[in-house]
Amino acid sequence: MPKLRHVALHSKDPDKTAEFYKRVFGLTELGRGESPAAYGIRLTDGDINVTILKFTDMKMADRLDGMGPVLGLHHIGFWVEDIDETRRLLREMGAEYRADLEPNGQGSGVEEKYRGPENVMVDISGHGWAGARPPVEAKVEA
Repeated sequence: MPKLRHVALHSKDPDKTAEFYKRVFGLTELGRGESPAAYGIRLTDGDINVTILKFTDMKMADRLDGMGPVLGLHHIGFWVEDIDETRRLLREMGAEYRADLEPNGQGSGVEEKYRGPENVMVDISGHGWAGARPPVEAKVEA
């Protein structure tokens, strides 16, 4: 079963924003890094990866909602067990695959991006994000 395991925030000051989430909510810092698209700080609560981004590539900063590169919530990501089936369902439901937003060579955390309902950007990943707990099937007691 797919699980929400990634939230990305666009911030003018990722260091200050990350410090807020670490101090107030006890999130743990996993690392920092730069890519051609953004500077980022990866945090976790043990279940979900929260990445604070300062975009340098404004095309990547655009949430695809018609508002341009605004600050705040940027996208959400689901860790899926069957990537091919999820792709099929996304197509069936009319989600638009955004190959133009695929960051080339940014490491194992790279996901696929889709425009979902109300233009919300949705990522899918078959391997998840640093600090995110893998999806597991709930065990039903007989």
